[in-house]
Order: sequence, then structure tokens, then C-alpha cells
Amino acid sequence: MASAERELPGLLPDLPERLDHLVPASWRADPLVGEMALRLCYSALVDADSLDTSAHFQGLANPRVGSDVDFGHLYKRFEQRRSDALAGRGGTPVGRLREQVYADCLAAAGRDRGVFRLGAPTGAGKTLASGGFALRHAETHGLRRVIVAVPFLTITEQNAAVYRRLLNEDGAEPVVLEHHSQADFDDPEAGRWARLAAENWDAPFVVTTFVRLFESLYARKPSAMRRVHRLANSVIVLDEVQALPHAMLAPILDGLRLLVRHFGASVLLASATQPSFWALDEFKGVPCTDLIHDTPKLVSDLRRVRYEWQLDPKPTLADIADQAASKPAALVVVNTTADAKAVFDQWRAAAPDGVAWHLSTRMCPDHRRRVLEAVRARLGRGERVLLVATQLIEAGVDVDFPVVFRAMAPADSLLQAAGRANREGQMTEGGRVVVFAPEDGGQPPTYKTLVGCTGRQFGPDKADPDDLAALGRYYRNVYDLLNIADSQHVGQRIQQARRRWEFETVAEGPMDASTKRRDRKLAFRMINDDGISVVTPQGAETPQLRRELEQLVEDLRQAPVPDLAKLRRLQAFTTNLHPSALRQPGVMALMRPILGGNEVRRGVLVEWVGEYDDATGINLDPNLEQFLL
Repeated sequence: MASAERELPGLLPDLPERLDHLVPASWRADPLVGEMALRLCYSALVDADSLDTSAHFQGLANPRVGSDVDFGHLYKRFEQRRSDALAGRGGTPVGRLREQVYADCLAAAGRDRGVFRLGAPTGAGKTLASGGFALRHAETHGLRRVIVAVPFLTITEQNAAVYRRLLNEDGAEPVVLEHHSQADFDDPEAGRWARLAAENWDAPFVVTTFVRLFESLYARKPSAMRRVHRLANSVIVLDEVQALPHAMLAPILDGLRLLVRHFGASVLLASATQPSFWALDEFKGVPCTDLIHDTPKLVSDLRRVRYEWQLDPKPTLADIADQAASKPAALVVVNTTADAKAVFDQWRAAAPDGVAWHLSTRMCPDHRRRVLEAVRARLGRGERVLLVATQLIEAGVDVDFPVVFRAMAPADSLLQAAGRANREGQMTEGGRVVVFAPEDGGQPPTYKTLVGCTGRQFGPDKADPDDLAALGRYYRNVYDLLNIADSQHVGQRIQQARRRWEFETVAEGPMDASTKRRDRKLAFRMINDDGISVVTPQGAETPQLRRELEQLVEDLRQAPVPDLAKLRRLQAFTTNLHPSALRQPGVMALMRPILGGNEVRRGVLVEWVGEYDDATGINLDPNLEQFLL
């Protein structure tokens, strides 16, 4: 630092000797404010440098920067197209309640900048309502952009498609930028604009993931941080906010608080299962505006399901599979990929072709997308359909079943699963949600505490998952048991590093005295996943596409420098295997490294050369014949 200060006068002779008067007092008074300010300033500097360099090599007089957008014009386009899309649907009770939610959100858009909360139940039209609020709020306060972040890729793609239909104009520069790991920037329709806009979010309306948003905010590499300054003077919509990882809540909530209080942002927290964030120190005293006038009444008016409980005695997965198979259409949501396969295998043996379907992370994203399209089409035609899925089906995925069976899970997951039942409210008797505790089922290790908290608040002779008071007690119980406020909790340790302006510690973890390496388990991470990224060409829809993907894999394996376009092409056929799968006999032998080394380990991209089932994806139960020479 001292050597840099000595060099500055020669490099910048016009630089004043003292800069104190240029730094707002609040940045100096609170180390957390100063830390966030440094992040935003560094981001702006990195972005300006990149744009200047690009302009120089292109022979441009000035950097290429997007012009400010007229949010009043965008809001009018959004409103007109939304009205056109809903015309002729008829005034159903659910439709009228969705209109009321939308109207409440627009009415609140004129309020001062700050933190807003949209606690509408599932199926209340949050995607359109939050989009309308964000555009109107940006127009009212002269904000620069709207950033919508969601937890899962399935919702990102779904929501981005909705916003593109409502905001993009044929023949004009796009409005909506979809930015996540599966976004195809090599698509001719996306073009050069999307590739460049993704580098620094120079777009009016960005749809991204929680991972991309918050890991950029707390990163330290220039490529990740170029977009961070775009958060200032923006409307940030966090959809399905209950999915934020508990371990990272302290730095996430504190970051949001600072962006709102000191850097001109507004934040909208949208969820049918609103967490009790204000019970945590980071949000205590933060003013909040609820967009819905009477949330408990709306929950009651929009109640479309009745709950049943099968907890004692505990049914087997086979029992649940049989119960579901007796229905014309049913969804079964379980907690592990092994449980999903067990239920599906029972159906597959008896159900006619096209009736039984499976969704889990053993399938690559493109495979999952095709399954969802087929299931929605069958439901739309009133055909028989049975679907078993892991929790990836729950938050925001637009499917509508008359009955949902949900394995016992955290309370917010139970309520999210219930949102897939009678979604349009057309069943006079209401949808049916059966919560069961499978005798032979599994659950992730992280579920133990959360399921225990759920059992204390919800169940037969207790509250249903849509009881808002019980849900609040559940969240507070979870926060207490997880010791989120404890000084040794990972989130609080990250906060301590932020106060000391230890940017490397935040991004990569503290130095371990014994190993002399940084402990990445104590770094800011949205996903604590030590799994392996596995490319599955077998998940392609056609034999020709499979051959093309296999050739891409071989090209990457042989290339001295990876081709980024080819890597992006493989993303839709890449999934993650949990570390526990790697401990199964023979599984490691069914992977071939592509990039990152010659061994199968974390951080290496590998190709799956074992069996890939057309219905269930990667087969982790290899036959011995595969190992015979």
C-alpha cells in the first residue's frame, strides 16, 4: 500500500494530496459501509478500464456503453402486453385475486426507496406482480436497472422467458439479459449484445441467479466484480427468497441493508414462505413495506389445498407410489435422488408408456427441461401423468396437479410443494397435499435440524404449513438452533473479515495455520457443494446431437487451451454428482477427466461413460459387466 501511494503522484500529477473531502463521512464511520463502498468503486474502476481497453483496440473514440433506458416506456409496454395476454381468460376467483395482488404492488411502487416484501401465496402471480412493481418503481425514482435473482435455473429460464415476451421488441436491442451458467450466449438470437452485457450487466432488465448475484458481490476477481457497481441505484428483486442459504444469511442481509441505505437501491423480497429475517441482527430496525395490504386474508382467500398427514405409522415409498398410481394425475416429491428412482422404478414396471416421469439432478438440465415440457403438455390435455421429483420441482416451477405427495421436509418446502397442487384453483373440493414420513426414505444431512423444527410446529393436531404465525415461529426456531448469531458461525466470521477489510479472507477463507492454505469452507459460498461436474452426452435428445457432444468433449480434452464456446455448449448437458455418489463401488471408474487434471476429483470436469437411463439419467448402480475386459 505504501509503495503504491509513493507511485501515485508521478502517475496522476493532478491528484489532490488529500482525498478526505471526496469520501462521504458515512463510508469512514462504519467499516462495513466502507468495505461495500470499496467493492462498488473497484467494480466501477475495473469495468471502466475494460471498456476503455476494448474501445482502444476497436479504434473507437469512446467506450461502448448502453444508454439510459426510459422505464416509463418499458412499464407501459409491460402493462399493455400483460393485459393482452390475460384478455379472454375470464374472471375466475384466482384470476381476480391475482389482479388484486398486481394492483397492490403497483400502488406501493410509488413509495420511497427501501426494502419491500411480497408475501403472496404460491400461484398468486408473483412473477408479473414483482416485475410490474420493479418497472414502476424504477420509473418513479429514476433508477438505472432492474435485477431479478432466483435460486434455481429452472425458474431463471422460466421467468426470463416471461419477461422477454413482455419487454423485448422485435428488431430492437434486447431489454432482458438472462445471465446464468446455462445461458447460451452463442445463440444467434442472443448475439454480441448478450455476451457483452453479461460481463458487466449493462442491460435495463437482468434475470440471474442468487449464486451469480451474491458470489459476484463478495468476490475479489475483476471478471466477477465488473457487474457489482450496477447494483447501486437499481431495483433488486429476490424471488423465492426462502431459498437463500442459512449459513450465508448474515453477509447477504447486511449487504442488502447497505445497498439500500447507502447506495440508492431498493430490494423486493418475494416468497410465499417469507422468512423471519427481521429476527436477525443484520435486519433489525430495517424499515420494510409490505406490498400486500392484508397477507393473512389473501392466504385464506387463495387457499386451494387441504393437507393430510401420514406420519404415524410411516408408509414405505412403495406404499406412496401405489397411492399416487391410483390417481389420474399425481406428483410425488421426495428428498433424495435414490428415493425418486425407487418410486419411478415401481411405476415404470406397471404404468403404460408416457404416463410415468422422473425429475432429479441425476439428469442433465436439457433432459429435465424436456421432461417438464412433456409433463406440462400432458397435464394441459388432461391426460394421465405421474411425476416423481426431488425438491428441484418446488420453488416457482409452473405445474398444476390435483394431488401432491410430499416427503417430510423443512416447512417452506412443504408449502412450496403444495403450490404445485390445484394451482389454478379450479377444483371445487380443493387440491390434496399428503405429507408423509417414508419409513425407507432418506434425506440430506442438512435437513435434520430443519425437519425437527417443522415437526414442532406443523402436523396433525398442529398447524398447516400455510399458517403464517406458525411459519414465523418455525424460522425463528431454525435461526436459534443453527446459531446464526454466534460469533463462530461461518456467516459471522465472514462479517468479521469484512469489518477488517480482508477481502481475500471473505472470498477464499481464512489462512489455516497448520496447512498454510486457505480454508474454503469458511469463505463466502452460496452452494457448499464438493461434488463433481459431469458431462452426459447420453442425455442428448437425438443420436446425432449425442455424437456432436461426444466430439466436443474429445476436442476439449485434446485442446491445449479450452474453447469457451464449446464449454458453454456442454453446460446444458452437465450435472453435479454429490460426493456421496463417488464412494459407491465402481462409480469413479465410469468417469473420464476432460479438463482440470488426469484424476477424477473436485474441480475437474469429467465425462460420464457409464449408463444413462432415458428416464432417470445417470445410473449409479453399475453392472459388473461394465468392468469386464
